[in-house]
Amino acid sequence: MPYSFVIFDLDGTLADSFPWLQRNVNDVADRFGFRRVTENDVETLRHASTREILDRLEVPLWKLPFIARHMRRLKTEQAASIPLFDGVGEMLMTLAKSGVRLALVSSDTEANAREKLGTSTALFADFDCAASIFGKPARFRRVLKRAGVSAAEAIAIGDETRDIEAARGRHRLRRGDLGLRGAERAEGAPARSRLRADGGYRAQIDRNVRRA
Repeated sequence: MPYSFVIFDLDGTLADSFPWLQRNVNDVADRFGFRRVTENDVETLRHASTREILDRLEVPLWKLPFIARHMRRLKTEQAASIPLFDGVGEMLMTLAKSGVRLALVSSDTEANAREKLGTSTALFADFDCAASIFGKPARFRRVLKRAGVSAAEAIAIGDETRDIEAARGRHRLRRGDLGLRGAERAEGAPARSRLRADGGYRAQIDRNVRRA
């Protein structure tokens, strides 16, 4: 049946945050003492799981809350430099007008998310933000409960391997509680180039929501 409830990720899915991350990641690495990211690392990291990324960059788990807090502060300071992908506003409006309810689960703060979304903010029924790197499964469950919908009625759309892990409940949820489909799952890899390809992002999400 068509999905009636869509849970979106923000950075890399609705917002084009990758250039911002490239500009800032090595300054953050120097500040917190983890390995700098080289050009050769980028594609490997895109396809890596969360734990693989942490291992590759030699990030100890105890530093994660401090890194996340610092990154959120940087995003707040530089929010104007992180635009939505082309066509996102129109895509969200199309879904909302068709009766699909929208929610946002993000590691960013709600204030930053609302600023990035701009006028599209009003289209969202729920926000659950500031998720920790392993905290999305519980937030998915929470927004489903607040919305009063089952996992079978919902679809989660993100751009990273950890979004798939979270939706499948690999960290704490029963496996398969919420299946991640949509713009990034088709070939099983985050693919930023596909988000940019001739409006295909908007069309592909619309097809998945309406026909899945």
